[in-house]
Amino acid sequence: MIKDAFQTLVRQYAATPEAADHLWQEIEIAYTEADRHFHNLDHLNHLLRELQPLQPKIKEWETLLLSLVYHDVVYDVTQNIVSNDNEERSAAFAERQLLSIGYPPEKIERCKAQIMATKTHHLAQDHDTNLLTDADLCILGQPWKVYNAYQKNIRKEFLLYPDNIYHAGRKKVLGQFLRMRPLFKTKHFYQLYEEAAKENMRKEIALLEA
Repeated sequence: MIKDAFQTLVRQYAATPEAADHLWQEIEIAYTEADRHFHNLDHLNHLLRELQPLQPKIKEWETLLLSLVYHDVVYDVTQNIVSNDNEERSAAFAERQLLSIGYPPEKIERCKAQIMATKTHHLAQDHDTNLLTDADLCILGQPWKVYNAYQKNIRKEFLLYPDNIYHAGRKKVLGQFLRMRPLFKTKHFYQLYEEAAKENMRKEIALLEA
């Protein structure tokens, strides 16, 4: 699903089909690393399913699709305690790949800005960006069975950290999300997921404190 959408887009710009295939291969290698229990191709496909029906409301679908694909291409949990620069590195990765196929520079800058927005999930002036950051968080508003599987997979990604460090860090992140008013910045995602997301996160915090 995400592979087909990406390759269909990139082949409009790449000099050869082989060049487009090479770009996808690098993405696939990154998202299928053994320690990717949540931030993997399933995550990208989920975002695509959430955003595709909204295409008529999206100003620059091509750029948003590229931002979706590249936003977690670098995901190094060993940096989270010291300095998390995954989004910066993902944006730089995207820039290198998109420059190689002649994607318009102004659109590359937009893509990089959208990737960076997934670091804080704050309200942006750009509606496309808010749709991306909302879609990125919509896992939080899924039924508890789905959310519970998600939070267990996140724990697996941070397996190198002992419980006391992980629990403190996870509660900090969830607390930051709970303090956002609102969490979801667009009417579409707010109506679908806001209340369920808050309930799920409170439930997870209670489990972490048990």
